[in-house]
Amino acid sequence: MDLVSSPRCKIHMTTSRWIIIMMMMRIGESMRLDLESGTTKCISDDIKLNYLTVGTYSIVNPNEAHHLPPSHKIFVTVTSPKGNSNHHAENVESGKFVFTADENGDYTTCFVAPGFRPPAKFAVDFEWKSGVEAKDWATVAKRGQINMLEVEVRKLLDVMDYIHDEMFQLREREREMQELNRSTNSRMAGLSFLSLVVTLSVAGLQLWHLKSFLERKKLL
Repeated sequence: MDLVSSPRCKIHMTTSRWIIIMMMMRIGESMRLDLESGTTKCISDDIKLNYLTVGTYSIVNPNEAHHLPPSHKIFVTVTSPKGNSNHHAENVESGKFVFTADENGDYTTCFVAPGFRPPAKFAVDFEWKSGVEAKDWATVAKRGQINMLEVEVRKLLDVMDYIHDEMFQLREREREMQELNRSTNSRMAGLSFLSLVVTLSVAGLQLWHLKSFLERKKLL
């Protein structure tokens, strides 16, 4: 996703910690979308199988002293990589979705501003978290009666698991690409050989035709 992230960690770390923080920044993401009546904007995010994902959205009130005008309404849908619906809301000003990914791949959230006369422009604040950042760590600490240090340790362990999964998937993709390259090279070699055979066959046919023509003309 194209977004601006807000790191929640102090900036005094080793190289390995930098890796962890960068992964955490990627997992929790927030943005502001500008919409106009009759337009649609969609955002996709790659979410792993069985990962928890949480999204919250709300229309920005241009005048907090008053209620939002009737033109400031949106339709919101969240669909899985296979097109299954994970969230649907109509004519709302704000909302939230929570689900565990049952498919691996790009999930798409679309915001639709219905037509209105005269057209209105407004902004929508959207925060989308998945994996480690989607967990309610305050509730985890409260239920487990553990201190914040232990919570941070658990969070880092979850991040390490996330990184491990990412590295494993990168290896799988590398293996798939290598197999694709081998298959492509094999096909190209076969095509090159076939082209050579066809070229030689055409050349031989032309020579035979030329020889036959010269023999008929008694030039040979």
